[in-house]
Amino acid sequence: MNFSTLFTMQRELDTFIQTNQDVKRDVFKEKGLALVVELAELANETRCFKFWSTKGPSERAVILEEYVDSIHFILSLGIEKGFDTLDEWPVGEVNGELTEVFIHTISSIQSFINEPTLGNYENLWIHYGSIASKLGFSYAEIINAYIEKNEENYKRQHTGY
Repeated sequence: MNFSTLFTMQRELDTFIQTNQDVKRDVFKEKGLALVVELAELANETRCFKFWSTKGPSERAVILEEYVDSIHFILSLGIEKGFDTLDEWPVGEVNGELTEVFIHTISSIQSFINEPTLGNYENLWIHYGSIASKLGFSYAEIINAYIEKNEENYKRQHTGY
């Protein structure tokens, strides 16, 4: 998967939002917290940790939409720190059941927020790639869902979201 198009789309959306919302300060930590919240929303839709419930996960399309909400923030955080030259999704695997992968992903987010190095950024992508793999999402599905959600985010900005 070539990231250059996604970084370009995200940079344009970020610029639009920051201009539209008159944001003139550093919002890196806010974006980091937003990423943690989006990850939690994704976990909630998968219901992977809800041992007390017999209700199954949300529909696949709902889970995919929640997944790409996180991708917006990962791209945006990378842009903030100058890592938007990353060409491809870093390869790697995080071992464990989905619940464990979510917990490890929280740690990878915190590591990147506290120490925004390229290595920590790549590790964050590896963790998100592992979640995608466990959920059965292809790169093509992720890109298409990202593009759709990107358009929706513009619409939200135009309607006072």
